[in-house]
Amino acid sequence: MSIFEYNGSAVVAMVGKNCFAIGSDRRLGVQLQTVATDFQRISKIHDKLFIGLSGLASDAQTLYQRLVFRHKLYQLREERDMKPETFASLVSALLYEKRFGPYFCQPVIAGLGDEDKPFICTMDSIGAKELAKDFVVAGTASESLYGACESMFKPDLEPEELFETISQALLSSVDRDCLSGWGGHVYVVTPTEVKERILKGRMD
Repeated sequence: MSIFEYNGSAVVAMVGKNCFAIGSDRRLGVQLQTVATDFQRISKIHDKLFIGLSGLASDAQTLYQRLVFRHKLYQLREERDMKPETFASLVSALLYEKRFGPYFCQPVIAGLGDEDKPFICTMDSIGAKELAKDFVVAGTASESLYGACESMFKPDLEPEELFETISQALLSSVDRDCLSGWGGHVYVVTPTEVKERILKGRMD
């Protein structure tokens, strides 16, 4: 078993019309044994920028703390929030710095940039970015997430339709992966509000 699969995870981000959604499962396991069923994989950097960290849970928490620290320094120096593109470059640089003993994480970054244009990207554990205009996935359920998102995604969805789409894709994907699941956690972010919802899924 790969170290990336040790805790199990499923993270997905999707783009809509001037909005985006980011979702994850809630299971924290040690291989096939479930330890927690309310684990938080998605973290807020600021109101229009979120990061989901799949992979090894301990590394994900360490990496998140370092990112919050760097973002707060940026806010103090620049007196503004970081743009999603800038933040993606920061995460990439931070991961590449540790390439010989990497953080075992695959981040998914989603945010609203200039003129509320949605931005999503993912990267591997050493910071090689993959940008997308529709959706990005990460974690042990990534293969089934690709299939579900590929068949359900439509461009320019409104926030409520986007929530429905990402939720259905997430729930049907984690049912096909025994290392992730136990419901879901979805954020839908528009220029004016952030909606957070907990999904109930199969509890096995």
